[in-house]
Amino acid sequence: MKFTKMSLVAALLVGSSAFAVDNIKVSGDANVFYGTNNASQGSAAGYRGISNAVTSANKGSLFSKDNSAADIGLNLNITADLAKNDYVSISAGAGYTVLSTLGLENNFVSNVWGAAHTAETSSGANYANVGAFGGARVNNANWVNEAWVAATAGKTTLKLGRMELDTPLAFTEKWSIEKNTFDAVVALNQDIPDTTLVAAWVGNGNGTENLGQNKQSNVQGLNLAAGPVVNKNGEFATYGTDGAYAAGIVNNSFKPLTVQAWYYNVLHVVDAYWLQADLNMEGILAGAQYTSGKLKDKGLGTATQADSDSVYALMLGYEMKDTMTIKVAYSSVNDNTRSLNANLGGFGFNTATATGASKLYTEAWWNYGYVVNTNTDSWKVSLESPVNGIFDLGVYYTQADQTDTSTGVDTGIDMKELTVTAGKSFGPLDATLAYIRTKADDLNIQPTDTKGKAFDAVQAYLTLNF
Repeated sequence: MKFTKMSLVAALLVGSSAFAVDNIKVSGDANVFYGTNNASQGSAAGYRGISNAVTSANKGSLFSKDNSAADIGLNLNITADLAKNDYVSISAGAGYTVLSTLGLENNFVSNVWGAAHTAETSSGANYANVGAFGGARVNNANWVNEAWVAATAGKTTLKLGRMELDTPLAFTEKWSIEKNTFDAVVALNQDIPDTTLVAAWVGNGNGTENLGQNKQSNVQGLNLAAGPVVNKNGEFATYGTDGAYAAGIVNNSFKPLTVQAWYYNVLHVVDAYWLQADLNMEGILAGAQYTSGKLKDKGLGTATQADSDSVYALMLGYEMKDTMTIKVAYSSVNDNTRSLNANLGGFGFNTATATGASKLYTEAWWNYGYVVNTNTDSWKVSLESPVNGIFDLGVYYTQADQTDTSTGVDTGIDMKELTVTAGKSFGPLDATLAYIRTKADDLNIQPTDTKGKAFDAVQAYLTLNF
């Protein structure tokens, strides 16, 4: 799934200078997402975070109710300048999200996109852990996703409150119909030429990456969500166990090259860092990433889980302006049984398998988490091109091969994904159609098999920006 690539620097500066003329700006978007697949019924295959084996021989079919999901989301945002003089400018912003099925469940689809929903039967009993809705009513969800104040003096900005973040190991995921945000304090300084310094304290978050600390019994909310990103009812919980510190430096002294380094201290949980360099010179694209994390308390996992983890990734590509961009990438995770390389949500403290997205070059378009699994080598090839100005074509192939850490044999969880997308903008309306072919060892497992069979998925996205 695609990320909206908004940098932390841009996120911090929104409101502190961008609205000096208009003073107050209201913006937002309305979204309709639909997805369907032909995995066998009972497997729930194709839905993130669910890998149940098929318990019957019933075959699924595209566009059938039980193999389809849909949701409608609305985001409203407002920003304004509160005060401005020769020394300091102060701004503020707020955002609100509404997530609804519009009653589509049990009629057109049996699944939803967002995990913020809850569900209940007519008697009011919680119905969030069933295999299909079967008459359950899905409740709407709504929450405040942003509420912040920012002050800028010279080249230093301080922002505090509820906000989006975009750092390599803690970020707002925008690929689904819901997005996670953070209660944080962030400081940014650009006094050093071509250099940005960032320091942050993250206290709470409402993403499913809250390291298993969410007070809800079901951390992913409704377990039939196709794209679970936000906790049930959008509720915020302590990030990690006692919050987290982050510090970063981004340098662009040599204009074709951007270098960044980040350090994370999730209190009582883990120390982690991320190093990255990206080159864009006359159409030649190249990049390198390295990240590593070390648990502070081995007791957070099982006795067999190691206390550290690392991964490196390389990318090479070529961009022909207005014609096409092609990239090839490779990543490798070491053989410790811990995955610390995703959205501080890839930790999965009760399992060695990551469940969150990652910023690795090799991350799949839809099936997140596989490329950051322990002892996994991954490849990704992508091509993006406008087709005669009619639509934008995207082709993405990802392959993740996991080797068993005890035997050294390729008997781990492997995944192959081919995605083809076609997108078109009609003024403020963005439309995207995607076809996904997935072959994963832990998805769509037939009754007589030990590994999953390939299946197809079709997804449609409509976003109206205003």
